[in-house]
Amino acid sequence: MYANGAFKNPFTDFDFSKISSEFKLPAMNVESFVETARKNFATITSVNTAAVESMKTIAQRQGDMVRAAMEDLSKHGSEVLAAATVEEKAAKQIDFMKKTYESAITNSKELAELYTKGQTDAVTALSARVAELTEEVKAAIAKK
Repeated sequence: MYANGAFKNPFTDFDFSKISSEFKLPAMNVESFVETARKNFATITSVNTAAVESMKTIAQRQGDMVRAAMEDLSKHGSEVLAAATVEEKAAKQIDFMKKTYESAITNSKELAELYTKGQTDAVTALSARVAELTEEVKAAIAKK
């Protein structure tokens, strides 16, 4: 490095262009890349749209359930007030509690099914796109 006490740069005689020419980057098919990105974006858009529709359906159904519960509660209040004896009032209260409990279980199952359907549809669409993308990558590698 030091010839005659002076510093000599070890890279002055080194040819970087020779080494860089040995590294060949694969040619990228821009059209294929753009098409893949378009398909991915279309899949994500459709999945998100389906998710929004699913949540909208669930919200509407929950609103219907709450509305029905309030109507039942109002009807029940009138029936209890119209009952003549304490025993009749207690029997109506017990019947109402039983009906309310059964309704809550039924509604919970229905909502769970709606959530499950929405999630299943989303995962199915995404899985299909991943499988398709895997095949596209395999085909691209096979061409080389």
